[in-house]
Amino acid sequence: MKLQLALDRLTWDECFRIVDQTKESIDWIEVGTGVIKEYGMTIVREMREQYPDKTIVADMKTCDAGGHEAKQAYEAGADITTVMAFSSDLTITDTIDVAKKYKTRTMVDLLEVSSKQRMQELKDIGVELVSLHVGKDKQKEGEFDTGLFSLVNNLGFEVTVAGGINEDTLPDIVKKGPNTVIVGSAITKSGDPREAAARIKKILTSNEV
Repeated sequence: MKLQLALDRLTWDECFRIVDQTKESIDWIEVGTGVIKEYGMTIVREMREQYPDKTIVADMKTCDAGGHEAKQAYEAGADITTVMAFSSDLTITDTIDVAKKYKTRTMVDLLEVSSKQRMQELKDIGVELVSLHVGKDKQKEGEFDTGLFSLVNNLGFEVTVAGGINEDTLPDIVKKGPNTVIVGSAITKSGDPREAAARIKKILTSNEV
């Protein structure tokens, strides 16, 4: 089970300092949407250069102009970019097509998706990798609801999961068997990111199903 570190609401220096501290425990580095808005593709390129052995996720949250935005991310060195599930099917398929050309991948963000029908539609248009995602604002209503996994059951998706996940909520989540768990502030805002990432990685590896 992979650990994806989400870099959100951080400065340039904080991003690189935290990745350097946690690199032994993390598998995927997510350059968050806010960080990309602040620093553009430059920070994606720098992450690629400094951490060539890591999977780089550019969290573009694309909802239109899929092919164009995907190309920006992949040419900057991203291995994966994100597109929103509520986007038009054409936006999503354009993103997937560009990913294939660059031999990279597309992750479809399921933020606010609650329809099993939409999940089947995504499967039918060729989506393979999805993210069960509870947004930052909605996290104010409570912890991650593992009932969200019902959206992806029996559809054969590769599944990542995100949404305020921490050491307390993680055990119930890993029981559902996601492929990748995305953790942000539980690592980046901790007093010791290195130790926090190591503890979380240990939970993931000891609870793999």
